[in-house]
Amino acid sequence: MHHISLLRQVCQAAFAASAFLSSSILAQSKDVVFKEVDGLVAVEAEHFSEQTKTETRKFYLTANGQTPDVAPDGDPNHVAGASGGAYLEVLPDTRRTHGDKLIKGTNFAPDPGKMAVLHYRVHFQTMGRYYVWVRAFSTGSEDNGLHVGIDGKWPASGQRLQWCSGKQQWWWESKQRTEAEHCGETHKIYLDIDRPGEHIIAFSMREDGFEFDKWLMTTNREFERPRDAGPAFQVHAGPQPATHPMVAVQSENTTLATQGVPTKAPALAQPRKSDGDGSVAISGELKQWHKVTLTMDGPFAHEQDNAPNPFTDLRMQVEFKHSSGKSYTVPGYFAADGDAAESSAASGTKWRAHFAADLAGEWTYRVGFHRGQLCALDPAVNGTAVKPFDDQQGAFNIAAAQHRGRLEYVGKHFLRFAGSGEYFLKAGADAPETLLGYADFDGTVANKPGKVPLKTYTPHLRDWTEQDPSWQGGKGKGLIGAINYLSSKGCNAFSFLTYNAGGDGDNVWPFTQRDDKLHYDCSKLDQWSIVFDHGTARGMYLHFKLQETENDDNRSGTNGNTSKPVPTSLDDGRLGAERKLYCRELIARFAHNLALNWNLGEENTQSTQEQRDMIDYIAALDAYDHPIVVHTYPEQQEQVYGPLLGDKSQLTGVSLQNSGIHDTHRDTLHWVKASAAAGKPWVVAFDESGTAAHGQCPDLGYRGYDGHDKTGKMTYTEHEVRQQTLWGTLMAGGAGVEYYFGYQYAENDLDCEDWRSRDRSWDYCRVALEFFRDQRIPFSEMSNHNELIGNPENTNKKYCLATPADMEAGAVYVVYLAQGGTTDLDLSAADGKFGVQWFNPRSGGNPTVGTVAEVSGGGVVQLGTPPADAEQDWVVIVRANG
Repeated sequence: MHHISLLRQVCQAAFAASAFLSSSILAQSKDVVFKEVDGLVAVEAEHFSEQTKTETRKFYLTANGQTPDVAPDGDPNHVAGASGGAYLEVLPDTRRTHGDKLIKGTNFAPDPGKMAVLHYRVHFQTMGRYYVWVRAFSTGSEDNGLHVGIDGKWPASGQRLQWCSGKQQWWWESKQRTEAEHCGETHKIYLDIDRPGEHIIAFSMREDGFEFDKWLMTTNREFERPRDAGPAFQVHAGPQPATHPMVAVQSENTTLATQGVPTKAPALAQPRKSDGDGSVAISGELKQWHKVTLTMDGPFAHEQDNAPNPFTDLRMQVEFKHSSGKSYTVPGYFAADGDAAESSAASGTKWRAHFAADLAGEWTYRVGFHRGQLCALDPAVNGTAVKPFDDQQGAFNIAAAQHRGRLEYVGKHFLRFAGSGEYFLKAGADAPETLLGYADFDGTVANKPGKVPLKTYTPHLRDWTEQDPSWQGGKGKGLIGAINYLSSKGCNAFSFLTYNAGGDGDNVWPFTQRDDKLHYDCSKLDQWSIVFDHGTARGMYLHFKLQETENDDNRSGTNGNTSKPVPTSLDDGRLGAERKLYCRELIARFAHNLALNWNLGEENTQSTQEQRDMIDYIAALDAYDHPIVVHTYPEQQEQVYGPLLGDKSQLTGVSLQNSGIHDTHRDTLHWVKASAAAGKPWVVAFDESGTAAHGQCPDLGYRGYDGHDKTGKMTYTEHEVRQQTLWGTLMAGGAGVEYYFGYQYAENDLDCEDWRSRDRSWDYCRVALEFFRDQRIPFSEMSNHNELIGNPENTNKKYCLATPADMEAGAVYVVYLAQGGTTDLDLSAADGKFGVQWFNPRSGGNPTVGTVAEVSGGGVVQLGTPPADAEQDWVVIVRANG
């Protein structure tokens, strides 16, 4: 450690000396007037006479050994190659890429002269039009803009200097961003000098993070771009400004820069900001099944660091161990300043792990913290223990609480709550798949703004309450309100893509940038977490769809269903560093939630081996063993699901899709039976019933919906969906439904912001869930027996569930008549008397008696007719008396 301390002392000494020198340079520059000679003037950026408009952003000096202590600043020191050995940068820098949230008047100044204005005194003797060139270092897509003006005026010809070329190096440019050309047009950045004498040339911020080295003005319209620092400055009046020692550009960095790779900082360029002291804080509600958060004050990092990368090269994991000996080992993650949802911080010293304890009593924790290349992604890579963070230990107590607990796969067709022992049926929303394409999340942009704009969920603002969470002064209310609404309707599930770059929506990803899959957006993910935690608090099942078909692979250049080219994504479908990190970050941040599944992907087209690899990786990393499912196209189900049945994989269920709602019952029943026959019953849910164009229609009357889609085609109503999708799934032994909204309807799968568009359909879902719960239907013990009601072909008109005839608690039969009427029921295998009751699936309530109140076992019986509305759908409960 001694050599580190010595280096730190050298850095600090160099920093102090440089800081003193820089202050004298700026003081000297105040009285300096620079000189134009033969139509050319050049000035170092740091030699300004004064700086104004610094309330929100300011230009800070950077030199060798001197880096501003202003956060956030995601870039290393770039002094190597800077003219005069120094440059200026607009800080703090909160918007580095197009994915970072744009805030006018804070990190973006579209109007010139409003923020961070530098003033330079220049004596001109040659009048005419001067073309302005600036030397800058641009790393991201949103740190490359500047304005220039003269004598307090900001002409249109001086606005929006733009850099697109020359990334990751010092680069001269003289282009103006225009509507026609966002990367800039030449010969359009200029100032006119209409009189000889002294003028004030001013530059003002357009984008924060801009790194400004030098500028020049020339009357030569065809001036050739300098390949080096450019012409030297000349002084007309005042003292000669001092300069810093130049720092040579290392050959390795020069090569990397031309390839667009972030370069290493030069020696002594940036003293490392202080690491944390390793202290640990435990927060949250210390009760069974509630979220507990362990926060460590760990090593300082920035979410865009590369050496080391805080997501791949630093591994935090925590073992939580109960006094009984039971233990969980959960992955931790980099949490910036620990309050990133509010601060939008990208750097800091906070590292976190979340835990939901299943037992009351004392729990101890032990933190493992290692460093090594990609060690966070592979348990076999030990790395090097990082002190004092590694092996921090402590204890806390968890109080007992009544709670349903975590939802678990228990080898049946239905998940079960570990706390209460109840089995679970779900009903909720599969749309919009772009749920997280939300304007209130940091770093969220619409790559298809005309087709798929970002959501605001304005219709659900009225559903938010003062007791609900939000962030940054009221953001998040629309989406939180939407979850409140869906929960209030009695539904208990919603789904969302966590990654859709290149897909239909192209507006959701957890990364700092759309195509940078090794750096994660801490503030965006913290805001996601607020939403997911609220869903958990409202009893919602979180359906994580990890990707869509466009994200699977690029080996054939097409996705699994069309000839449309798709982008390379997440290791081309294989389990490489990108895919491992993606799974790890989601599990580390969100796996503490009690009711969720990991869906490998919507319309998944990975190979069987790739699917198995991904399943195994998730299963090994998720300490809570949340269920893992997969979804694919109807025509590929046998190809995708078949090789994963039974002991061929750790898959616990499937998320089904079809092309027609009338096939829903048949398709569900097929995979319920196939998985049971393979020796491992799957949890089979129907999450996309109907064609892509239609799916679940709006309620009749919503925005004029009358059973016809946008093209005028006759489709169907919410009543058919209730009969065929909802009850068709449940009566096949399926675990529940989520409703997909077809693209030919208002409020569809990509643009839906108002779940009230299906208000009555949610009521029907609630009625169905209440039926199985309130009527104490033992659905986890039941299986489909359509043959008992004369429907051996499993057509979509009537369905039957039955318990074993010798069930100790008494046999139960549930018959659903999709089109009303009556049916016979074969009770040949049953003995005794059975009560017959009728339940209304449209309005709910208590069951009532029809024309037949009781039947006897030992033969085929007639169930009679319902008490009313015989042509509507009805549910019949046939239960053993006594």
